[in-house]
Amino acid sequence: MTRTLGAEHLPVLARGFSWLGAGGGGSTLTLELMLRQRQPWPLTVHDAQELSPATPAVAVGYAGSTYLMTERLPDTALFAPLLAAAERWTGQAARAVCSIEGGGMNGLTPFLLAPHLQLVDADFTGRALPRFDQMTMFVDEVPGLLACVSTGAGGVCVIEASRAQDVEALVRSAVVCAGGVGPVLIAGFTVGQLAEHAITGGLERALAVGRVDPSGPPAEVAAAVGGRYVGGGRVESVTPGVSDPYASSALMVGDDGTVLRLISHTEFLAVQRDGAVIASAPEVIVCLDPSTNEILEVQGIHPARRVEIFALPAPSWWSARPHRLAHVTPAAYGVQGLDQEGAACSTP
Repeated sequence: MTRTLGAEHLPVLARGFSWLGAGGGGSTLTLELMLRQRQPWPLTVHDAQELSPATPAVAVGYAGSTYLMTERLPDTALFAPLLAAAERWTGQAARAVCSIEGGGMNGLTPFLLAPHLQLVDADFTGRALPRFDQMTMFVDEVPGLLACVSTGAGGVCVIEASRAQDVEALVRSAVVCAGGVGPVLIAGFTVGQLAEHAITGGLERALAVGRVDPSGPPAEVAAAVGGRYVGGGRVESVTPGVSDPYASSALMVGDDGTVLRLISHTEFLAVQRDGAVIASAPEVIVCLDPSTNEILEVQGIHPARRVEIFALPAPSWWSARPHRLAHVTPAAYGVQGLDQEGAACSTP
């Protein structure tokens, strides 16, 4: 259905996408400030089925270190040269826009291109994920995709590659040239392809989750967001990974006397109770500080902090075909022994 969003929906959406960030994806605050200052409201959001399947579309987001964006709000015009390059390369003018990532700050990024392009409720992840080769369009090997990324100082790198790993490597190189963070635009697909090769309804899910009052009893909060309560307790220690600087393990004493272990990478990957895996990616693992109701990112987990842990079901897209799931389990991050057979992707 077509939905009209006013400025009053922005904080609700931001909180919802923070839930779907699974501890990653960057703070939504930067995008909230940008949209409050510069975006005309209200805006119209379309389901993919409502637009012509032949409508040329693009997906947008930011890549790199989102912390750098907190030092200075980026110019929203940075997407203009990327869009122009994509249209020159494909020979088609884009008419619709969606997000490359359905969690964290990038859930809000497509709003920067409205109302010039029609907003579509679709994205390429359904939650925060760190790599381009994990995005649905690349996982399904959709032909003809094009990645445009800023290299800084007005430069644009256009990447047309058949291997998703090449896209990931080249985008990261361009982002380094741009200073560590920059806008990315994916083109070469239509709205009709989103129904099969993207995750739809993420914005509606973010709205529903963002409306939930997190201050209630954890079991009731879990039911309201459509997930389950995994457990809560006090963080005793956080141990960094030996071979991977992005990996860490937080040891918690659970309220029920059990030992909880929260394993993280750029997002929360898994939870163990007394050594047994009870939640793991692509489930959306969410950590909440009950004293402030703050939705915590990975770096927010530190000793002496009390944390409540929830698990939301992953979009069923990831389990619909056999080849997809392997891209988003803990093993895809290089963390072995934490994958759950058959339980990771229940239908939201």
